[in-house]
Amino acid sequence: MGMPVITPGESTRSQAITDIIESVALQETALSHIINAEGEKMQAIIGMEDISSDELLELNNSVQTMITAILRLEIIIQSKLELFSDEL
Repeated sequence: MGMPVITPGESTRSQAITDIIESVALQETALSHIINAEGEKMQAIIGMEDISSDELLELNNSVQTMITAILRLEIIIQSKLELFSDEL
C-alpha cells in the first residue's frame, strides 16, 4: 500500500473531519501490522529449539516496549477523534 496523497485545497469542515477519520483508520491499520509483526517475531523465537530463559526475557521486554509505544499512540489517536466527537 502506498502513501496517501494529500492535496491542499479549500475543504469544508465536514471534509476535514472525514480526512481526520481516514487518517485515524490508516494509523490503526499500520498499528495492527506492527502488532502482527510482533506476534510473528514471538512465534519464531519461541519456536527455536535451544532458546534460553534470558533470550525469552529479552523478547518479553522488547514486546512490552513496543506495546507501550502503541498504547501511547492509541491515546493520541483517541484525542484526535475527541476533538469533534460531538459532531458525529
